[in-house]
Amino acid sequence: MSGDTVQELQKFRDKYKLNFPLAGDTSHQMLSAYGVWQEKNLYGRKSMGIVRTTYIIHREGKIQHVFPKVKVEGHVLEVLAALKS
Repeated sequence: MSGDTVQELQKFRDKYKLNFPLAGDTSHQMLSAYGVWQEKNLYGRKSMGIVRTTYIIHREGKIQHVFPKVKVEGHVLEVLAALKS
């Protein structure tokens, strides 16, 4: 889930040749509901933004696993391991 517009997401999807849809939430309602729209502090400057988080959600809608404060390096392997378990 991103805070970007449909047009921005389409450009991103095309740039990286992704073969799946991306979801955007410019109103931040869903981002807030999942707790990822938070106040961030960078060099003493506070602003609202998305805290990178990955959710594994079962096809029936139940959250099976949460990876808070994701760091990109190695994250794919973490997610794949969780999906196999």
